[in-house]
Amino acid sequence: MNKIFCLLSLFFLPLSIAFSQNVLTAQDAVSIAMQNNFDILLTKKDVLISQENLTYGNAGMLPNLTANFSQSNSTQNSKQTQNTGEIKELANAKNNSMNYGVSLGWTIFDGFGMFARYEKLNQLKARGDLELKSVILTTVGDVLNMYYSIVLEKNLLNTIDSSIVISNDRLRTAENRFQIGKASKLEVLNVQVNLNEDQSLRLKKLETITNLKTELNRLMARDLNVDFQVEDELSFEENLKINELLDLAATQNLDLQLIKMDKRLAELEQKDVKSRRLPVVRLNSGYNFSSSESSLGFVSQSNARGLTYGLTASFNIFDGFNQRKDERVAKQLVEKAAIQIEKSKELINATILKAYQSYITNISLARLEEKNEKIAKQNLSITLDKYKIGTISAVEFRDAQENYVNAMSRLKEATYQAKLSEIGLKELVGNLDLH
Repeated sequence: MNKIFCLLSLFFLPLSIAFSQNVLTAQDAVSIAMQNNFDILLTKKDVLISQENLTYGNAGMLPNLTANFSQSNSTQNSKQTQNTGEIKELANAKNNSMNYGVSLGWTIFDGFGMFARYEKLNQLKARGDLELKSVILTTVGDVLNMYYSIVLEKNLLNTIDSSIVISNDRLRTAENRFQIGKASKLEVLNVQVNLNEDQSLRLKKLETITNLKTELNRLMARDLNVDFQVEDELSFEENLKINELLDLAATQNLDLQLIKMDKRLAELEQKDVKSRRLPVVRLNSGYNFSSSESSLGFVSQSNARGLTYGLTASFNIFDGFNQRKDERVAKQLVEKAAIQIEKSKELINATILKAYQSYITNISLARLEEKNEKIAKQNLSITLDKYKIGTISAVEFRDAQENYVNAMSRLKEATYQAKLSEIGLKELVGNLDLH
């Protein structure tokens, strides 16, 4: 058995040297995804758009200044009868007029609706920031899950390679036993079949790893054909506490924060709707120049220029009860958002409780599989000694070998599931780190 484990060490030594030359760490994978991932880049554009929309002018607080120009010309056959009875008649009479100037309009009061609209724009900007954090959190979770899937499959590949080393050694032993007449040809053929089976499993595992690497490259938004190696270690944190997780989720869970922000937006919309009950006061001012010419009339030419200013106020007296309807709808939306917050709290807490139970179970399974792996290793060592002295058959040794390989595989699977449970819990809380 010591010989086999020495062979395994020699077998994996060149692999570890090769892997260290181009190792992609979990932190590296996350960093690349943070820079390149398309979902993150698209959400960042939405944040920039909401930032551009956050202006006083968009909320209606600033004045509007416009320039205007108009000119009209006409040619007419005119006939005018004066009060004195005199008749004036002119063919192809020309009339020209021209107006230009600037006008200023400024709403100085609209029932405080402009302030509610500005605060709503500010909340939309903050909501965009939260959505970006949510997308980043989801992306980091997806990248880590995919990364550790590759680590798992690589460890399972190592397990298969271990089985191949054992099968090769067993094949040499069977051939030696056959040559000295202690085993039949059938035993040698059975061992060869087992070795071929292990090699077939290895090819399938390599295919799985290649496909997972392609998917991780897609999440990192880089060339899908880039090859890389991953770290061998797959460990998990064991000291997560349920009460601490629930407390963190109450303040850091992004879904809950988004729903709370939706309630705030509904309250601001209600405030904006209520502002329509108050009058709207608007300042108006302008400076204009006008000029006109007429071929026929009391005034043949006139010019005027000067400043205009004034104040307008409007008040909604009756609009078919639409104002009352809008206020009632706005109130219902606020109450609906409050109910949604409570519903989300219950759902998030229930999800965390179930995820935590899976986390505890997976940790227990991982520790149990550690013991099973040690037992299977001892069993394989004893079985190998018995097989070499001929007290057990090749079939019995194969059973011990498979038990050992399966125990190692279950240990890797259990460790992987515990790691996924840890990542899932931290993602639910909204505090996913890379440790």
